[in-house]
Amino acid sequence: MEKKFIYFFSKNETDGNGQMKNLLGGKGAGLAEMSKNGIPIPPGFTITTEVCCYFYEHKEKLPPDFKKQFEKSLKKLEKATNKKFGDPIEPLLLSVRSGAKFSMPGMMDTILNLGLSLKTIPGLIQKTKNPRFVYDAYRRFIQMFGNVVLEINKEEFEDILNKKKEELGVKFDTELREEDLKSLIAKYKKFIHEKIGREFPDDPFKQLEMAEMAVFKSWNNPRAATYRRLNKIPDNLGTAVNIQSMVFGNLGENCGTGVGFTRNPSTGEKKIYGEYLINAQGEDVVAGVRTPKPIEELKKEMPKVYDELKKIVMRLEKHWKDVQDFEFTIEQGKLYMLQTRTGKRTTQAAIKIAVDMVKEKLISKEEALMRLEPEQINQLLHPIIDPKAKIEIITQGLPASPGAAIGKVVFNADEAVILSKTEKVILVRAETCPDDIHGINAAEGILTSRGGMTSHAAVVARGMGKCAVVGCEEIKIDEKNKQFSTKKITIKEGDWISLDGSTGRVILGKMARIEPKLSKEFAEFMNWADKIRTLKIRTNADIPRDAKVARQFGAEGIGLCRTEHMFFAKERLPLMQKMILADDLTGRNEVLNKLFVFQKEDFKGLFREMKGFQVTIRFLDPPLHEFLPKTEKESFELSEKINVPGEKIWQKSCELHETNPMLGHRGCRLGITYPEITEMQTRAIISAACELAKEKIKIVPEIMIPLVGHVNELKDQKNVVINTAAETMKKYKVKIEYLVGTMIEVPRAALVADEIAVEAKFFSFGTNDLTQMGMGFSRDDAGKFIKIYLDKKILKDDPFKTLDQEGIGQLITIAIKKGRSVRPDLKIGICGEHGGDPESIKFCHKSGFNYVSCSPYRVPIARLSAAQAVILDKKQIEYTSK
Repeated sequence: MEKKFIYFFSKNETDGNGQMKNLLGGKGAGLAEMSKNGIPIPPGFTITTEVCCYFYEHKEKLPPDFKKQFEKSLKKLEKATNKKFGDPIEPLLLSVRSGAKFSMPGMMDTILNLGLSLKTIPGLIQKTKNPRFVYDAYRRFIQMFGNVVLEINKEEFEDILNKKKEELGVKFDTELREEDLKSLIAKYKKFIHEKIGREFPDDPFKQLEMAEMAVFKSWNNPRAATYRRLNKIPDNLGTAVNIQSMVFGNLGENCGTGVGFTRNPSTGEKKIYGEYLINAQGEDVVAGVRTPKPIEELKKEMPKVYDELKKIVMRLEKHWKDVQDFEFTIEQGKLYMLQTRTGKRTTQAAIKIAVDMVKEKLISKEEALMRLEPEQINQLLHPIIDPKAKIEIITQGLPASPGAAIGKVVFNADEAVILSKTEKVILVRAETCPDDIHGINAAEGILTSRGGMTSHAAVVARGMGKCAVVGCEEIKIDEKNKQFSTKKITIKEGDWISLDGSTGRVILGKMARIEPKLSKEFAEFMNWADKIRTLKIRTNADIPRDAKVARQFGAEGIGLCRTEHMFFAKERLPLMQKMILADDLTGRNEVLNKLFVFQKEDFKGLFREMKGFQVTIRFLDPPLHEFLPKTEKESFELSEKINVPGEKIWQKSCELHETNPMLGHRGCRLGITYPEITEMQTRAIISAACELAKEKIKIVPEIMIPLVGHVNELKDQKNVVINTAAETMKKYKVKIEYLVGTMIEVPRAALVADEIAVEAKFFSFGTNDLTQMGMGFSRDDAGKFIKIYLDKKILKDDPFKTLDQEGIGQLITIAIKKGRSVRPDLKIGICGEHGGDPESIKFCHKSGFNYVSCSPYRVPIARLSAAQAVILDKKQIEYTSK
């Protein structure tokens, strides 16, 4: 039995159905389902996605049985329409459209009016008694075919059309007369011959063959490939091709065409939303050549058609149980539906629609929660660039932290702080470092030319809820002259720019912003998610302000407090520098006692915000040289501020400099070398908890020792913590419950997790460093080649954004299994950037984690992702049991 490559649909016979999106694509499946349900559609047939896949796998050849099936389907279509393709008397004209499984609006190609030729034009004129219509249809066909099949830029055809209209002194295409259109067709054909060196094809069968090939090829055009990459749509699905008999909305004043949605795609309001044009073809509505009318006006112009359309689209929404994006044509008073598919909508609309449909008993709460991509929630939490604003894009980088930032360009952190007192600023750096934290805090947004999604700028900005665009390698930063340049433009310090952290766009000038508003539907929607999920959601927060934001977004504790960020504050950095420069233990302790006061107040602030929840505090992690000047000149400048000789500062900075600091003297290695640092931090944590306990505020601190690779490292630091904690509690005469655990970020730690779990009461996976060490990728430098790896399909995802489950995931699985083999109640969490990534959260759910921790503005995303992980797991169990 030969494989079926073509599925027919008409009012009398339909082969496919709406569940066959894999094979027929979304458009073909929608047409089949409408046909089966008696909805008026032009008859036609769908060439399956398997043909497209075969086409690419066999050097652009078609399957052996395809031609025979195609000819049979075309004859069937001729019979259904009482017309004949290529016939001079009763010509059948066709539309040829793409249609992938997942909706990709505007990404692939469409050709209308195919079959018009010098041979068939007279028959159509005789049939319609409307020569102007026929020549208008022919010039449209030449233009589409020339663009899609012959690969000529459509703007070049538009130029010829516009010159013709200027010459005639008319504004609209509809004002062109029959003779004007004939002249335009001649110009088009002459232009094509000059462009490609051959005549425009006049044989309808040759046109059809070339059009099929072009639609298959459009699957891999640049915009379609980019759309798939951005929306994580697999490249191997292929597109179907839908071939339908043409119906015409441009035959006269009783004809028209339109597009619409069953609910408002911007607000979610339950009301038909759309536009239409009288005496027009489909592309006219979206091209903007004429101003379309709101769909409500169709009720006045064609009341019977409007009533029929409304009944059909409401029926379609009820059938599909989702908002429908539909297209229609009216030919001489008769309505035809051309398409129905799930409608794209804003996040705000998606949430309202999902909640409303649950109340209307169309869908369940679980179905509602699956209607939203977790990342979409970003749009609700941050200000966004006004979508109505006209913009001039300077360049594009990585969308590291969402939101919209507008400000004057500055090139160093100190300037950012000074200028921010009177102006809004954007901090522009080649890359940021911990020294820049005050500038990042002062700035509206961050722009860097280097770095990836987990670079310092990206991580810190997300944690602070700051907009950030990173890795803009096109910009060349000239700090000396205080300017940055692209090939097209130079931006100087003080110039205004706008950042779109949700898309990575860098925009010239001051753009208008829209502030987010969280609706009552959003609260209800998230409440459903919280009741379903099993993972707890914590946040990464270093200061009370961030903790407060995270609590407002639903965080259930702190999974990572980075204590090093506390030392970079203006009044503390000099103390930290003095501690590093001290000659002996006495000198270090003298400064540490001063830092203790600050640390204790920091922890009290965090504990107050998180009362009733657990707080995980990571001890000092970065190498000490990060706190010291990078140049000799800066050393002497610092000398004047802290009263230490410049020579001594520069000498110490050189001594501490490391070739590979990420693998150097950092983390627990610092605490082992300088146990007095561990002692001070433990005293600060336990003292803060004791003082709050006296205020009847209970807190359970979780003390996390970073970068442990050997159990003896943890034993060493744990002993310091236990002894210091005991002394501190004795002093306060208060007993505090606390836990000591470790960050699993060194691959060796994962492999000996059973040994480490004897000493640790919790594991928190630091997946940024675990990925870096496990894959051998520097997270600060990998941006130079990760994009190439993604483009070449070497990697499916950026491993610093979405967890590498096959490799790094195995290390995590081994660590959990080994750890819980000796400590069954071992608490497991994740605090790397992956803690806020939906795909990584699914892995955490399946792997038996207790919680994930992410930056404050990703907490709602994590809450929804965790709920979806439960729903998907449940579906998988149900599927397996069948």
